Amino acid sequence: MSSKEIYEIHASICQCLANPKRLEIINTLRDKELSATDIAEKIGVSSANASQHLAIMRNKGILKSRREGVSIYYSLANPKVITACDIMKEVLFEFLNEKQSLTRKVKI
Repeated sequence: MSSKEIYEIHASICQCLANPKRLEIINTLRDKELSATDIAEKIGVSSANASQHLAIMRNKGILKSRREGVSIYYSLANPKVITACDIMKEVLFEFLNEKQSLTRKVKI
């Protein structure tokens, strides 16, 4: 696989994660498996909307699923997804703190 192909796949996964509800789903599944219905309730969306997000994330390999009766249960396909999201959140907080610090300096 070429570097270009890897960058394209990487960008595709990042695009998939560039949605607040999908990030919320990842955090909700941080250390557990939940049904699609439970996920929808926890993130405050309809079952249909949650199912759309879950299907996209499953197709990108971020989530894995299993069927039990009429319910579909989801979990993270790789726990490193949480690590990556946590690191990005740390970067965000550092950026916001720096921005706030600069704003204070300008006001002084």
